[in-house]
Amino acid sequence: MAETTYSIGEGPATRVSLSLPEGTAEAIRARVGKREFSAFIAEAVERELRGQVLDEYLADYESRKGPVSEQARQRARQVFDEVFAEEAEWPAAG
Repeated sequence: MAETTYSIGEGPATRVSLSLPEGTAEAIRARVGKREFSAFIAEAVERELRGQVLDEYLADYESRKGPVSEQARQRARQVFDEVFAEEAEWPAAG
């Protein structure tokens, strides 16, 4: 049986154990409430992953083409956000 590969933000929910400083956990609960805690964490992790994917892309681009200006980096972030917001899709993890 073939294993299904999900993109970031897709697939069924899976239970994971995670440790946070108590102050961080309290701040999250105060901001979103107990019921939305997991959704808040999932969204934060997805944002971080998206940033890492873009950083990896830019590093690869720079290794092939040379330095990228800060203005070009900001534009790349904007385009990246727009493309994935329109498609409601993330690149596959890996």
